[in-house]
This record gives sequence, structure tokens and C-alpha cells, in this order.
Amino acid sequence: MLLKDKVAIITGGARGLGEVYCHRFAEEGAKVMVADINGEGAIKVAEAIRKSGGNATPFKVDVSKEQDTKSMAETCAKMYGRIDILVNNAAIFYGLKYTPFDQLSSEEWDRILSVNVKGVWLCVKAVAPHMKQQGGGRIINVASGAPLKGNPGLLHYNASKAAVIGITRTLAKELGKHWINVNAVAPGFTLTEASMLMAGEDRMNQAVAARCLPKQEETEDVVGTVVFLASDMSKFITGQTLAVNGGDLFL
Repeated sequence: MLLKDKVAIITGGARGLGEVYCHRFAEEGAKVMVADINGEGAIKVAEAIRKSGGNATPFKVDVSKEQDTKSMAETCAKMYGRIDILVNNAAIFYGLKYTPFDQLSSEEWDRILSVNVKGVWLCVKAVAPHMKQQGGGRIINVASGAPLKGNPGLLHYNASKAAVIGITRTLAKELGKHWINVNAVAPGFTLTEASMLMAGEDRMNQAVAARCLPKQEETEDVVGTVVFLASDMSKFITGQTLAVNGGDLFL
């Protein structure tokens, strides 16, 4: 019970890694707000957590809209009395296709950056006043190993996740005096529906071959690091990006 009685907001919690984070945080004793633009999906995840004996509530949010993120933080604080943890997981990844940089449209570029970068900023902006008031908190931003490798065909996504790493470092310095830890996790190619849809089996197998630990990266391989960064076990770690990729690349 590493997160017993902690209050956590997890964005993008209705599917993929976000859903796994929500379940694991609840198992570790946290009260979880399952925040997602897919309101019905958030309800289903929250209901599943409650049926398993956990504490969860759904919230529909578009992280690219400031009023949505403000309402999310205010609702969580009003419901639970505080906000201890924010996991900035919401991002556009599902459905992306490898596209040469000069074939990307301005609209697609703006769509990705609006959620993957602006959304991170807005969510931190919304929860930070509550964390400051209570004397601390944990913020975990979900980056990616993609910009560290410079995967071709994903310039917009790579740029957005590289920005998350920069945001993490800057916010760690700005918020440290308020005892708010800000870190990032950079998963490798993880075996999810979104990854399989985009990459296919051959690319996933190539990822395995490049790792020191020769196996597919599954969601359970990532979630423990996020729990660690959210817990008191990491209370003197901030501004860091932890690569969780089985030794695919080193930071």
C-alpha cells in the first residue's frame, strides 16, 4: 500500500497505460480520479476499480482546454480534500501513422501539440495551487523513448514528448521550493493496442531484438516506476526522466 490514502488524478485513464495506472494506484491504496476525454470510458474504469474494492471517480476532461483542467482540479480537491499526485498521461498516440515530416499538415501538428504539450502544462497549472497550499505533491509526466531515438515518421509526436522532458525539468526547479516533485517516465515501445495498430508485429519484434532484456515491454513493466515516483520512496528525486525500456537505449 505505497499510496495509502493519497489522492491521485490520472489523465488519459480510460484506456491503455492510463487504465493500468488507475487500477494499480487504487490497489496501492490511492483514491483515484480517472480523468479522460472519453467520459464513458472513464466511468467504466472507475466502476471496475470500485467493484474491486478501490476508491475511484470518473471525470470527463479535455486537457487542451483550460477551463476543463481547472474544473478537474477543483472537483477533485472538493471531493477528496486535497490533490497529492498528478499523472500527466493523456496524449494523442492511438491511431497515429508513420508520416514523413513534410507530409504532415499544420492541423495535425497543432492537434498533437495541443494535447501532448499544452495539456501537460494546463493540468500542472490547475493542480499546482492545491499542492502549494497543502505543502507538497508529486507530478509524473509521461514522456516517451521515441524522441530519445528520433524515430522517423513521428516528428510531431517526438517533438511533443521531447517537450514533456523539458517541461519536467523546468517545473522541477520552479515548484521545488513548494516541495512538489516533478519527474517523467519514458516508456519504450509497450505492448498496447495503440502500439500494435501503429507499428505492427514486425516492428514490435525489432524492438525486442534491440533490448538488453529480450522481451516485449508490457504495461506491467512500466507501472511500477510510476508508482515509485508517486510514492514517498522517491521523495528526494525531482527533475528526472526515467527510461523504462529494457535497455533499448540509455539516458
